[in-house]
Amino acid sequence: MSIESDLRKDGIRVVDILDTMSINKIAHNIAKKLCETFPELCFNENDLFAKLSQLSMYRASMPEGMAEANYFYKNTSIYFNEKIAFEDLEEFAIHECMHYIQEIKDRKNNLVRMGLCIFDNFKILGMGLNEAAVQYMTSKVIGIEKDYVKYFGISFRTISPSYYPLECNLIEQMAFITGESVLFDSTITSNDKFKNAFIEATSQKTYDEVEYYIDKILEIEENIIKLGNKFSSFDERNKKVDKIVEKTNTCKSKIADYFIKAQNLIIQNYFDKSFKNISNLEELDNYRRKLEHYKELIGYTDNYTFFDDYYTEKMSELEHKSNILENGGIETALEYKKPNKLLSIFRAIKNFVTGEKINN
Repeated sequence: MSIESDLRKDGIRVVDILDTMSINKIAHNIAKKLCETFPELCFNENDLFAKLSQLSMYRASMPEGMAEANYFYKNTSIYFNEKIAFEDLEEFAIHECMHYIQEIKDRKNNLVRMGLCIFDNFKILGMGLNEAAVQYMTSKVIGIEKDYVKYFGISFRTISPSYYPLECNLIEQMAFITGESVLFDSTITSNDKFKNAFIEATSQKTYDEVEYYIDKILEIEENIIKLGNKFSSFDERNKKVDKIVEKTNTCKSKIADYFIKAQNLIIQNYFDKSFKNISNLEELDNYRRKLEHYKELIGYTDNYTFFDDYYTEKMSELEHKSNILENGGIETALEYKKPNKLLSIFRAIKNFVTGEKINN
C-alpha cells in the first residue's frame, strides 16, 4: 500500500510541506532539549541534529480527535494538524521525533521494534506502554508540572494531563520500581532493560498483564474517539445515537477497570516480593518510605480501598517484622495479629483525608 493510500485511510490530507530551514530549526531545538533533559542517555547533539534534520515534515488536514502530530515510519515523515500554530509545531514534534529515534527496521524497511513496542507478523505488543513512555519523556522535555485530573471516574496525578494521562500515570508507577533511567534507556534505544528490571522486581506474569491492560486502555481510548466522531455526525437524537452513547459508556467503564487492575497488580506484586527480601532495619525503613510515597502515585475511583487496605495490612506486618529484627531475628512473645478495629479506623480516616486532597 502506498503512503498516499495509508494517509487517506487515516483521513490525512497534506496541505503543505515545511521548508528545510524550518525543519532544521525544529531539529536543532529538539536535539538540544533532549541532550539537556536526559544527560544520562549520552546523546551527541550534533549527531542527533543530523538525524532529526533528515525528517520530512508536513501540515495536513486531519480527522477530529486524531493526534495533533503523527510520525509515519514508511517515509520518515511527521504530519502536523494544519490547525496547530506554526510556533507550536516544535512542541508537538518532540513526541514524534522520539518515535523516529527509537525505531528499528529490518532490511525490507519493515518496523521491527519501537522502544517498548515489538512488532511481529502476528501481533503488536507494548504499543500502550511505548506511547506512555514517550509521552512521559516528552512532558519532561517540555517541563509540564504534575497535576491532579479526573478521567473516566479515576482521580489521579499525572505529568501529562492532556495526552495519554492514564498510561503516563501507570508508566510512572512502573518507573518508581525500576528507576527512570532504565525506562528512558529502553525507550530510546529499544532494549529490554526496563522490562527485565520490572520482571525482576515483580514477575514475568505481572509485566505481561500490565502491558496487556495498558495496551487495551490505549485501544479503547481510540475507539471512544471513533464513537465520538460518529456521534457528531448525527443532527438529532435517535436510536443510533443512544447506541453510541451506550457503547461509549461501556468503553469508559472498561478503561477504569483495566487501570485499577493494572495498578493493583503493580502494587501487590512489587511490595509483596520486596517485603520477603527485608533482612535488616534499614531495608525495613526504606520499604516503609516507599510504600508511604507510593500512595502519591496511584489513581482513585469511588469506593476504591485496595491500596489503603493493603497499606494498613503491610504496616501491621512491618511492625511485627521490626520487632523480630530488633531482637536479632528471634520471635518474641508479641503475637502478630491481623489489622484490628483501631487500624481499620485509621484506614478510614486516611481514606477520608486522601479523598479530600484529590477533590481539592
